[in-house]
Amino acid sequence: MGEYWDTAPVAFWLCAAALALLVMVGIWLSVIDILTHRLPNRIIFPSYPAAGVLLIAAALAAQDWGRLVSLAGGAAVLWVFYFILRLIYPAGMGFGDVKLAGVLGLYLGFVGWSFLLWGTFAAFLLGGLWGVILIASRRGTAKSAIPFGPFMIVGAGLVLALG
Repeated sequence: MGEYWDTAPVAFWLCAAALALLVMVGIWLSVIDILTHRLPNRIIFPSYPAAGVLLIAAALAAQDWGRLVSLAGGAAVLWVFYFILRLIYPAGMGFGDVKLAGVLGLYLGFVGWSFLLWGTFAAFLLGGLWGVILIASRRGTAKSAIPFGPFMIVGAGLVLALG
């Protein structure tokens, strides 16, 4: 996204607005998920068109047609992946996580397929490490419910920031 600074400044600022939206929504959803173990539809559903419009406008402003395909594909692939996980083990993943995956897939797909892979990996790595810490500190067990949304958001955010 930073490569747009010199070549397509309008696209750069649209990406900046999309990232600001991600930070705002990500913090909001993380706090709610930590406190209630829920990711509300009233926040997730409006995030799809808001992020989509900003990222699509950025791709159009930069005349970067490949990003249009990768952002839509990223959202679809990540949503389907989390949906399959939900089908396999419903107690392990809430449907809010599935819906959030689509939003994060827009962002990760926009920057590239490898980011989608690494963002997903980072979420599971961070969530797994947190589970190990809970078990090691005797504050939880292998059956303890962990809000996964914050790990998804932080994983995606780290990969976007470091990439």
